[in-house]
Amino acid sequence: MNNEERADLIAQEMVANLNYNVLKEAAEDEKHDLISLLFKALAFSAKKHSKQTRKDIDKSPYINHPIALASILAQRWVIDENVLCAAILHDTIEDTKTTADELRKHFGEKITSIVLEVSDDKSLEKEVRKQLQIDHAASLSKEAKLVKLADKIANITDIINTPPVNWSKERKQEYFAWAKAVVNNLRGAHQGLEKEFDDLIADPRII
Repeated sequence: MNNEERADLIAQEMVANLNYNVLKEAAEDEKHDLISLLFKALAFSAKKHSKQTRKDIDKSPYINHPIALASILAQRWVIDENVLCAAILHDTIEDTKTTADELRKHFGEKITSIVLEVSDDKSLEKEVRKQLQIDHAASLSKEAKLVKLADKIANITDIINTPPVNWSKERKQEYFAWAKAVVNNLRGAHQGLEKEFDDLIADPRII
């Protein structure tokens, strides 16, 4: 190898190293931004739900539920920051005094739009809201469908393991049947989440 060829090789190695370092730094910055956004969403949701509990006998902190959604999604390799943050925030508009404008101010239009898609209108009767979830499920965005799937998985898991106080077997069965009707209209969004739901529905403890 002559000097000119050696110089070209060194130059190529320097460019390759530079490209690697730039990409690595960009990846680290992106990872940092994602973690920061998720913790911001967790802090916001925890504050909004601070006075709420779940319906189990231990009255578990409500924040456990949105955290469970994010965990279910992440375990199935759903790593879209908008979906994960929307999962953490999914009940803030429906179950707290949080407004869409407030959410939009802190988290932007995309995350807010997903949360709005999965939020029930509490001014309607419960049975109407439940039917609307079934009717609207198929037309949700893919991001909202992922959040809705995780929500149903988390709720059924809780009903099996730490059921709401005073829920009869019949009431549990009614919830399972309704949740299945909703999920049937979400199918095609994520095969892994859908299988996880189906495995739960087939659990001998709820038959």
